[in-house]
Amino acid sequence: MKKRIEAVQAFLVANNYDAFYTENGYNRQYLSGFTGTTGAVLITKTDAYFITDFRYTQQAKSQCTESTVVEHTTTLAQAVAELAVQQKIATIAVEIDHISVAYYQILEKTWPVQLMPTQRIIEDIRMIKQMDEIVLMKKAVEIIEQTYAFVLETVKPGMRECDLALEAETYMRRLGASGPSFDTIIASGWRGALPHGRASEKTIETGELVTIDFGAFYQGYASDMTRTFALGTPASSQMVDIYELVLKAQVAGVEAVAPGKTCKSIDDVTRGIITAGGYGPEFGHTTGHGLGLEVHEAPRLSQIVELPLQPGMVVTVEPGIYVEGLGGVRIEDDILVTEMGHENLMTTPKQLIIVGE
Repeated sequence: MKKRIEAVQAFLVANNYDAFYTENGYNRQYLSGFTGTTGAVLITKTDAYFITDFRYTQQAKSQCTESTVVEHTTTLAQAVAELAVQQKIATIAVEIDHISVAYYQILEKTWPVQLMPTQRIIEDIRMIKQMDEIVLMKKAVEIIEQTYAFVLETVKPGMRECDLALEAETYMRRLGASGPSFDTIIASGWRGALPHGRASEKTIETGELVTIDFGAFYQGYASDMTRTFALGTPASSQMVDIYELVLKAQVAGVEAVAPGKTCKSIDDVTRGIITAGGYGPEFGHTTGHGLGLEVHEAPRLSQIVELPLQPGMVVTVEPGIYVEGLGGVRIEDDILVTEMGHENLMTTPKQLIIVGE
């Protein structure tokens, strides 16, 4: 936590700002360790403060070990105003991505300082994971991989997608997850053509391919995994061919991940293979995204992102093909960028698994 605070303080020194302020839940947790729902972080060039109310004071004192905990009895904004006077703060950097215009105007009226609008300061720091974060993410991956094995044992013909999702989410909690990192996607048969087809009341039938995209939160950090399997012998040979093409693209995309490679270059690899296979228009989303405290964070493996990958980044590689009226396939791994290349955090096999044979 101390290094994270020091990174913000370095930003303040470089930009000649007196303080940085956030109420954003993810950034607040990243900078303080606080996992509750109400509070704010104020970091100056020399100190860090966590401001909250009576309900969370004890929790904050336990979790925010690198910050001075300040209990307010009015509002967060007023508490910061009082601190600004005490600490002779003249400028405070605020995250305009995470506050409304109305709240910005309240801060302008309440704080006796100049507000300095900033964007993506903490998000950019968060892109590079430290070892303690990687350990938690590996545990989140372990939980979701074990849950996927449970899914393959549990799924039966005639089972509703939503019931399978409920079984999976219950199981991951039993393994230590605080919950799913996003709404579980289960798309069977023709619904596989919906890239974000959340689990529905559709029944899963023999001969269909089933795409499951799900993740787990473990101590605040997310995993994100997609696999497509068949329930019984696939009824469509075209879908089997599509599966093999997506698998080829996904494996190549993973192998391309390395420090110095641009996000766009990874997307080029997967997209090039799928386009050459005749399904370019059916791959309409990006190849992947960053992963951490949020299930979708920077960087994005996209055609419009030229950012070079750096050691410590964790990204997903998840190409897919979606054919309306027929079905779809997506395969996704979580990949850690290392000094020498990459580490695939997932070990679950990716060849087409046929359940029930």
